[in-house]
Amino acid sequence: MHITCAFDSGNIEVVNADSNPMELAIRRDNNSDFYQWFHFRLEGDPGKQYPMRITNAGKAAYPEGWENYRVCASYDRHNWFRIGAEYDGKVLDFTVELDQPSIYLAYFAPFSWERHLDLVAWAQGSDLVQVETLGQTLDGRDMSLLTIGDADTAKRRVWMIARQHPGETMAEWFVEGFLDALLDEANPTARTLLEDTVFHVVPNMNPDGSVRGHLRTNAVGANLNREWLEPSMERSPEVYLVRQKMLELGGDMFLDIHGDEALPFNFVAGCEGIPGYDERHAKLEDTFKQAFVAANPDFQIERGYELDKPGEANMTVGTNWCGHQFRTLALTLEMPFKDNENLPDPIEGWSPARSQQLARDILFPIRETLKIL
Repeated sequence: MHITCAFDSGNIEVVNADSNPMELAIRRDNNSDFYQWFHFRLEGDPGKQYPMRITNAGKAAYPEGWENYRVCASYDRHNWFRIGAEYDGKVLDFTVELDQPSIYLAYFAPFSWERHLDLVAWAQGSDLVQVETLGQTLDGRDMSLLTIGDADTAKRRVWMIARQHPGETMAEWFVEGFLDALLDEANPTARTLLEDTVFHVVPNMNPDGSVRGHLRTNAVGANLNREWLEPSMERSPEVYLVRQKMLELGGDMFLDIHGDEALPFNFVAGCEGIPGYDERHAKLEDTFKQAFVAANPDFQIERGYELDKPGEANMTVGTNWCGHQFRTLALTLEMPFKDNENLPDPIEGWSPARSQQLARDILFPIRETLKIL
């Protein structure tokens, strides 16, 4: 038996390989107390069962995320399925029965740095796309911005950023589906949108955290979605660079793509607590949400975060900063790590494919909301 996480986004520590169940622990993000993301490979004998226990699950960033959670698993790193798990408030137990010599296990289906580079390279093959390197992260990786459409003639600008929290890999699966739909020449909604709208897309806001196997922070332990008020090149260059570009170009809609550990639903959070939030903000949010419900049954509006009280928004959060700075629609889209409780999938749970489909269907609410701007 052998366990390794010495690869892109790997994260696990073997506490006791000889115990039954085998004892494991998730590493903390660098310079941070956050942890929950895990990703490792188990090698053993086909046909044999391997009971495993994550001993520090109860002290993870979001322990409620383990309730009714099922582990993501794959033999080929392309097709992912779920393995049942039990959580007692302290440890997470699950058993792997090998069908092949080795299996990959993860908190959610990983989206690798290589796949990110492939996505950017694929997108630039379209005449509609321009790729710009805004600068580098603290580990020296490129911050890539994709601009889709004619920026010189467009009447409106839509921004989409994803994966500020690197362990929320469903966010980049979402972007992949979004770009697939937006660049599809046979998609009439995409063609109509691109007649007068330009899209600015940052597929991965946190490259360093993604490669390091972090849940929530960048290379030095900064939670990027708490850096929008005063970002710096020393602590949060990812936000600083994107924010500067936003200030340079402006924008009419801002969508920040995330995943939620605990809630088994797809939903959006708005910026109702910002100074100056008004009826226009509320109308734009309602239009977007109602159109999204009509476009995809995986999206719902009954369950989500508690609303901020007027004037009590945390202005270090990207959605709040954008909604206030540009006085327009700004939303955080959350997808589940577990499953959509309203439409559960017993094999895959919430998956890359469903994240991609949700993204394809977001073109409709974008279009409907832009009509009333």
